[in-house]
Amino acid sequence: MKNGAPMTDGNIEDQTRACLDAIGDTLRSANCDYSDVVKSIVWLKSREDFPGFNTVYGEYFPEGPPARSALVSDFLVDIRVEIECIAYKPD
Repeated sequence: MKNGAPMTDGNIEDQTRACLDAIGDTLRSANCDYSDVVKSIVWLKSREDFPGFNTVYGEYFPEGPPARSALVSDFLVDIRVEIECIAYKPD
């Protein structure tokens, strides 16, 4: 994302980093980090984008990645990837 707007250019790696960086900002604002993510749902525009996406995703979740669902969807119009995460941080 650039200035809060969807990223319509760039390769899958760039768009994945932009998504995960924005998620990191949200996590930090809730006093969490990537290690607190317990589940993610990923939508990809194309099945061919999965290897590039997966490489970058692994950089953010190198050990013990969260449970993940990945789907290919024609509903992504101006972007190649969308990621939703659920985080849990016990008191």
